[in-house]
Amino acid sequence: MASLASFYTADRKGLSFELFPPKTAKGEAALLKHVERLNEFKPDYVTCTYGAGGSTRGKTLDIVSAVKQQFNVPVASHLTCVGSTREDLRQYLNDVERRDIDFVVALRGDPPQGATTFKAVEGGLQYANELVELINGEFPNLGVAVAGYPEVHQEAPSADIDLDNLKRKVDCGADIVITQLFYRTEDYFDFCDRCVAAGITIPIVPGILPVINLAQIQRITSMCGAKLPQTFVDRLSEHCDDDDWQFKIGVEFATTQVSELLATGAPGVHFYVLNKSQVTAEVLTQVGWRSE
Repeated sequence: MASLASFYTADRKGLSFELFPPKTAKGEAALLKHVERLNEFKPDYVTCTYGAGGSTRGKTLDIVSAVKQQFNVPVASHLTCVGSTREDLRQYLNDVERRDIDFVVALRGDPPQGATTFKAVEGGLQYANELVELINGEFPNLGVAVAGYPEVHQEAPSADIDLDNLKRKVDCGADIVITQLFYRTEDYFDFCDRCVAAGITIPIVPGILPVINLAQIQRITSMCGAKLPQTFVDRLSEHCDDDDWQFKIGVEFATTQVSELLATGAPGVHFYVLNKSQVTAEVLTQVGWRSE
């Protein structure tokens, strides 16, 4: 199996998609149809999250296993420290290896519902770098991706401290960084410059969430701190109740964003597809991405 970093070279751009586990069997069937469409663009790997506190971990493994078996594409499971002891994490990682899953996206995770700060359970891990260290020390065959924050993690006291946290994850053996969504391209490249200055040399993959609904993206960005350009908001606001208009403007914006990123040195792109294929497929078609 190729390493995660090998998907991003001077000669090629990497492509990946992120899913989440549907709540019903009908939703799972619909998701796999969307993955079938997205697979036409030859992704290098597909990732899948799980619910708060690990509530859908088993379902996550089912989804990535199905994707790998049906579409012959490498897959990654997300894994967080939330609510898990070190032994719980080992057990999950054993399941990951047993089910022939290729990579792990290693995250600390958000505080449990009702909590304002993250606190590890007794016998658990407090920081994502500890999870990366555990994976590399005991499961060295698993590639590891970690998260980066172009606009700074909301809990970080400063941008410098946030970057120090990322550097620790990288020093513990992360293969690539996947960024949180952002909508100002300059934020990504400023982040990359700061990473290089800090000695981070692994690929920093931009995470892209195309917008097809203004109200939805305003909710999402309010939770993660990403900023929407006012000109983009104004364009979407011209016809808030027109789904076709929202789709058109969202595709135009994402196409421009992805084109600029790839043309200016980004190693590839990671799409948060929200279990749909239409908008991501349209953006990739517009940018002329390789396909079958």
